[in-house]
Amino acid sequence: MPYSFDQPIDRRHSDSTKWHVYGPDVLPLWTADMDFRVAEPVLAALRARVDHGVFGYCYEQPELREVIVERLARLYGWRVEPEAIVFQTGVLAGFQHVCRVAAAPEDGVLVQPPVYPPIFGAPKHNGSIHQEAPLAMRPDGRWEIDFEAFESAATDRTRVFILCNPHNPVGRVFSRAELERLAAVCLRRKILICSDEIHCDLVFEGHRHVPIASLDPEIARRSVTLMAPSKTFNVPGLRCSFAIIPDAALRRRFGDDHDFSEVNNMGLAAALAAYRDGHDWLSQVLAYLQANRDFVQDFVRRELPGITMDAPEATYLAWMDCRRSGITGSPQQFFLEHARVALHDGAWFGTRGEGFVRLNFGCPRATLVEALARMKAALRTMTADSR
Repeated sequence: MPYSFDQPIDRRHSDSTKWHVYGPDVLPLWTADMDFRVAEPVLAALRARVDHGVFGYCYEQPELREVIVERLARLYGWRVEPEAIVFQTGVLAGFQHVCRVAAAPEDGVLVQPPVYPPIFGAPKHNGSIHQEAPLAMRPDGRWEIDFEAFESAATDRTRVFILCNPHNPVGRVFSRAELERLAAVCLRRKILICSDEIHCDLVFEGHRHVPIASLDPEIARRSVTLMAPSKTFNVPGLRCSFAIIPDAALRRRFGDDHDFSEVNNMGLAAALAAYRDGHDWLSQVLAYLQANRDFVQDFVRRELPGITMDAPEATYLAWMDCRRSGITGSPQQFFLEHARVALHDGAWFGTRGEGFVRLNFGCPRATLVEALARMKAALRTMTADSR
């Protein structure tokens, strides 16, 4: 069925965090959920579950495992056993659980900033050491892995590497060759790879997602891959995700923590409907997001002097470099105060994020047009006032 993503939906009077944090005159393009109505099969599955009327403790239906296994094979050529799938409430729980299981206090957990901030926070829960191998930005604005920095940052005490691919916030889809080089270092140093692949289904034309665990059986044995329907199908509030842990011994270590797998009824129902019957909605939303991405990039190039962005290869998040815009201080605060547009502050993403903002373009085009027009006007006024 055709879906209309141009249709505005009033979220201010719902329980939306995104639309609640800031005042009624602010357009919120910050946190990573989309302003789109979800796929009809997902709504139908949730209605049926509500109509049943009983919401006791639950377990996932075998069909959900089968659907995920088939999907991984079809999309990525990655064949996993159904028992390798461990359900959980979210990838944030996954980060923390990996660190708790695989890294003792004073062991190292390696990350690649600028990156999704809860990845930074995961080592702190069990006293592990936060290690960094920052990404490098080329003169043309494209972000790449600094392999020399990665080799230097990995030490004898490094136990876990948390990979974010597709990368949030820079939008890269790392190539097979890049992933093979990362994996080789981790195998040589016996570092467990925890791969956050929550945006893996939101990849644009010309790019292909490669799960790092699909590269080689030995890499798979030393990997925990985190995926979810939440970003793909816009159901993050239903709290359902899963880890793929091919190695049985490693999987048993994770199984000791029963809280790890407590997923709610509605999340499981939505996940099955989305993965089994949500293909039409996903193909349409991807086309809409790609058009929004192109619109944002073109507007930034033509209308926002001093601001640049490299077109994201995946996600619905634009990573904007404001360092040559003439803005004094935080560009996030500038656009909030002078444009009434809420963006995410790049400094929140750690090393090399200062001077950037992250904009969520997962919204109706009209919202995007209004927000960018406000940002343009704010920059124009700033320039006029400085003369």
